[in-house]
Amino acid sequence: MADEMLEKVRDLAEGQIDFEGQRFAEFLATALLTIVGALSFIVGFTKQDIKLALMYGLGGTALTMALIVPPWPFFNRHPVKWLPVGGIKKQSQGISVDGQIVG
Repeated sequence: MADEMLEKVRDLAEGQIDFEGQRFAEFLATALLTIVGALSFIVGFTKQDIKLALMYGLGGTALTMALIVPPWPFFNRHPVKWLPVGGIKKQSQGISVDGQIVG
């Protein structure tokens, strides 16, 4: 039972992110951190409380990290379709080691 749960966690942690997902993650991180920074500054300035401003900033940064760092499925909506390997013949380089050709 524990092995099954561990496999599910591994599958979630090893998810894939495509190029469009990377672009979206970068945009999302920049936008959220900008909004959180402005909001924490405004709250801190109006309340005249640096501790409150720091708490808003740290909480927003943690929220942004929770949204950006895991490979959520919506970051892989446009997977890259790679071409199959085709027609390449491996040629020997003629490297001889102890009388045997290795490369």
